[in-house]
Amino acid sequence: MSVFPGEPAELGQRLAKMAWQSILVVGICSLVVGVLALVWPAATLVVVGVLFGIYLLVSGVLQIVAAFGTHRSVAIRVLAFVSGALSILLGLLCFRGEMQSILLLGLWIGIGWLFRGVTEITASVADRDMPARGWRIFLGVLTALGGVVLIVSPLASVALLVLFGGIWLLVVGVVEIITAFRIRGASKRFAAD
Repeated sequence: MSVFPGEPAELGQRLAKMAWQSILVVGICSLVVGVLALVWPAATLVVVGVLFGIYLLVSGVLQIVAAFGTHRSVAIRVLAFVSGALSILLGLLCFRGEMQSILLLGLWIGIGWLFRGVTEITASVADRDMPARGWRIFLGVLTALGGVVLIVSPLASVALLVLFGGIWLLVVGVVEIITAFRIRGASKRFAAD
C-alpha cells in the first residue's frame, strides 16, 4: 500500500524511511548542541553562534528532506519546506560580524522558533493521523513561546539565551527522536499492508 496517493508503494516507503531518518538526525543534533550549550555556559557567544548556525543549517536541510516524506497535504509540505529554507537562511546569518550577529542571532532564532512552532502546530492540527501528534503540538507551542521570548529580549541576558537555547534543544531532540521512531513504526505498518 502506498503511503502517498498516486505514488508507487516502494517510492512512498523510501520517502518515509528518509523522513524518519532525517528527523532522527535532527533530534540527535539538537541533543548534542543542547548539552554543549548547558555544559559550557561561559563559552563565548561567537562559539554559541557558530554552533547554532551549524545546527540551523543542518536542521534546515533535513527539514526540507523531511518535507517530502512526512506529510500528505501539499500545504503542509510547503510549510515544512519554507521552515527548512528559513532555517538555512538563519544559519547563514549566524556567521556575520560579532555584536551585530549576536543581536541578529537572538532575533533570527526567535523568528525561526516562532515560525517553526506555528508550522508544527499547524501540521499537527491538520493531520489527525500524524505520528506523535500530541508531542508535536506540545513542541510547537513550546517552540513558538521560546521564539516570542527571544524576539522581545534578544540581548537582555546572554546566559538566559544560552540556558534557554540548551534546554529547548534538549526538548526538541527528545521529541524529534520519539517522532522519528513513531514514523518508522508507522512506515513499517504501511509496508506490511
